[in-house]
This record gives sequence, structure tokens and C-alpha cells, in this order.
Amino acid sequence: MRLKAAGLGRSRGGLTSKVHLSADRYCRPLSFLLTPGQAADSPHFIAVLAAIKVRLRLGRPRTRPGAVAADKAYSSRANRLYLRRRGIRAVIPEKKDQAANRKKRGSRGGRPVHHDAALYKERNTAERCINRMKEWRGLAFRFDKTPESYLAGLYLRGAILWIRSLDPT
Repeated sequence: MRLKAAGLGRSRGGLTSKVHLSADRYCRPLSFLLTPGQAADSPHFIAVLAAIKVRLRLGRPRTRPGAVAADKAYSSRANRLYLRRRGIRAVIPEKKDQAANRKKRGSRGGRPVHHDAALYKERNTAERCINRMKEWRGLAFRFDKTPESYLAGLYLRGAILWIRSLDPT
């Protein structure tokens, strides 16, 4: 029980944790979620998007991006429905088995998923953001044992990346 509370999970490699994050086009982190290492990616998609809050100079913080580019792991009906309800464009390709099931159902299967191939090429910004976060050795090797201190390190490193990206003028 204590492992789950600590954001740690058992796998073949031992105790692990997984950081789910969203990033903007400039490889700056927007939100974090820490889960046990064996947890799948797709169920945490909505929680990561719900945690996005970007404050501009005036007004309320922005919580809705214009588009979400993600890999095939996030291609589920629930995720697409969530994006559609919030008016966010989904740039997520369809898995082969999902396409086969849709085609098998015929006209009841719905239309094929459309995504912008040029925008999909930019989905690597999340991976590049993770690499920039892991330049900080303490995060890469997870020296912090409690989830609170590890998340604090993630937020601190994210703040450093945001500050460095600001225009000095």
C-alpha cells in the first residue's frame, strides 16, 4: 500500500515511477502528473490536460490549448471525446487495431480519424522537454524518494526552463 501512495510501482526493473507531462511548442512544461511506473499512459491523459494553467499578462489562466499532438498510445474514444467536447483539435493517429475494428463495423464504425501530419511532427516537443528536464541529474536518477519532493524538483526545473525561455528585453 505504501508504494502506491509514494507514486512508486513494481516492475521487472524494480521500483519505478512515471512522469506524465504536457509541453508547449517551445519545449516548456505545462503540467505534471506522477504515477506508478507500471501505469499506462492513456488513462492519465485527461488529468494531465486538466492540470494545464498558463497565466498570461491579463485575465484568467488559459486552460485549453488549440491542439493536442500525441502518439498512438493516447488514441482512445474517451480521449477523443474529451478533446471534442472542449473544442480542442486532436492530432492523434489511429491505432491499426482500432482502424480495423472501425472498418469491420462498416458504416456504423464512423468516419476515419483525420489528423494534421505537419502538426503531428511536432509531438516530439514533449520528449525534448523530458530530456531538458533530465539534464538535472537529481531528476534523471530520482534522488528524491518521496513523491512530494520529486514533484517539487520537477516544478522547480520547469520554472527554470520557463525563465530561461523568456525574452530578456
